[in-house]
Amino acid sequence: MAPQAQAAAAGNSVPKVLVIGAGAAGLVAALELSREGLDVTVYEQTEEVGGLWVYTPETESEPLGVDPQRRHVHSSMYRDLRTNLPREIMGYLDFPFLPKRGRDERRYPGCEEVKLYLKDFAEHYNLMRFIEFGVKVHYVGVKRGEANAYSENRDLKWIVRTSKVGANQVGEEIFDTVVICIGHFFQPRVISIPGAERWPGLHMHSHNYRIPEPFQDKVVVIIGNSKSGGDISKELIHVAKEVHICARNWPADNLSVSEAGPRKNTWHHPLVELACEDGTVKFQDGKSTKADVIMQCTGYLYDFQFLDTQGLISVEDGRVAPLYKHVFVPALAPSLSFVGLPSKILPFPLFQAQAKWIAKVLTGKVKLPSQSAMMADVEKYYLDLEAKGVPRHETLGLELETFEYVNWMLHECGERQMNSWRRDIFLTTTLSKLAYPFDYREVWDDQELLDIANASLLELSENLGIEGTQGSGMSYANHFSCIV
Repeated sequence: MAPQAQAAAAGNSVPKVLVIGAGAAGLVAALELSREGLDVTVYEQTEEVGGLWVYTPETESEPLGVDPQRRHVHSSMYRDLRTNLPREIMGYLDFPFLPKRGRDERRYPGCEEVKLYLKDFAEHYNLMRFIEFGVKVHYVGVKRGEANAYSENRDLKWIVRTSKVGANQVGEEIFDTVVICIGHFFQPRVISIPGAERWPGLHMHSHNYRIPEPFQDKVVVIIGNSKSGGDISKELIHVAKEVHICARNWPADNLSVSEAGPRKNTWHHPLVELACEDGTVKFQDGKSTKADVIMQCTGYLYDFQFLDTQGLISVEDGRVAPLYKHVFVPALAPSLSFVGLPSKILPFPLFQAQAKWIAKVLTGKVKLPSQSAMMADVEKYYLDLEAKGVPRHETLGLELETFEYVNWMLHECGERQMNSWRRDIFLTTTLSKLAYPFDYREVWDDQELLDIANASLLELSENLGIEGTQGSGMSYANHFSCIV
């Protein structure tokens, strides 16, 4: 018997679940919740699915992203971004990310191709019926209400206030459960640079970077050597006069790098010590340069300004706490949950595992521990991180723990574990980035793993009736160049 029928037979209404966001996390949350028969509504503030993968040339009115009165732009996507994971491991667990003829068929495709994949996913599973576009969420707060048929917190309901984008009229609705899927790539994390307020150049955050052309013949200082810093610096070296990359931690053999890159115009430094009024930027290694641009590629803050939990959850120094398994707030579980907070992950499979778990919990098929047991687990996790020397802002950075984490959730749901080739390809990709930092997307040496993945994805796509270039008899691997 379907969950709706079970609820009706018992005289209970089907819980109303709100999903906030129709990006990669929100779409798969809608799928898994609807599979369990829950009454799903998705609010999306833009007019299309895709979330952070939707590119817009628009930037904010203040380039550093610190002025609260600035014109906000949600997207951080830049025009030429390509994925830093190959498509065969990036796709959802049961919806292969296949190359399609006439589209971007590269193994590491651009942002437009990822957006089209998400649209394909939404259309294949008829998810558009759940989504209300152009809806901005202003407030989500706890309301004491009637019993919820599935919730241990039987008196919890949520007041949600929204408006249509561009309109002033605010409406209010009540939901039994809220699943937040808004990501964490829209509120810039900005570090303090001594003298920056008097420095005459352009001081910006990568959130407002879109294209390399405006940096033609400029001297650019990039702060941060993680994903955005690495990618943007590789774009700028082709147009900028000089690119100086600063980071807190460099491998010993990288800190001394000078005149690197294809144009020999890249330098590595520790952090900036001082920005001077004459345009000079001084580094902590005693070196300096006259710069035109300082671009902070320093990541993003978790921001849930619309959420009122009466102090039961907080965001402090990059840690969203307390969260059981990075998903549930113990005191509010299971009526409030998050999908997609962890970083340094295999994103779409992780989102799907979290969504499956949430859906099973909400329908009572999977039981959560008691509130006290969940809190004890959270506190132990934080103590273990502290003992390992992991800073607070890295609380949600999983890296290789991603696979154990996803498989734990799948096991809880009674689902099959992830294919081992996903982990193997993830590891070889990591090594390729180190071996070929400028062209790892074009050359690789994991053909055997790729063949295994191809066979698995082809079988799955045939079962789902999904067409890709495989359907024409072409090998998935034939689109790519390999080192053998």
